[in-house]
Amino acid sequence: MKHLLDVNVLLAAIHQGHSRHSEAFSWLKGRQIVLCPLSELGFLRISTNRRAIAIPMQEARKALQTFSKEHKAEWIADDLPALDSKPEKSEQVADSYLADLAAKHGHRLATLDQGIKHPAADLIS
Repeated sequence: MKHLLDVNVLLAAIHQGHSRHSEAFSWLKGRQIVLCPLSELGFLRISTNRRAIAIPMQEARKALQTFSKEHKAEWIADDLPALDSKPEKSEQVADSYLADLAAKHGHRLATLDQGIKHPAADLIS
């Protein structure tokens, strides 16, 4: 089974200072992973935000590229129309979309977010 990585899994796995780095990094061993533009953009946005991790954009891009290469990540397009995903609240828009996108491609969404209640989401714990 392949897993599309949620933004929170990417952040935890790539940034060694993240509180859940060990957990995410261990979970990834031997797994087939998938990335998409939405998860990559979320990683870059949060990694470079001065109120979050605050690393330079080039460093964030290089970290994502290295991670993707080391884990032999596959890539899928965000080819699900936004209105085909049906979140109930604004807080669920991205999570619901990523889970629906994973399901469309026959994958699962790997997440650290306990609040995601979607049949295609797998909680890393």
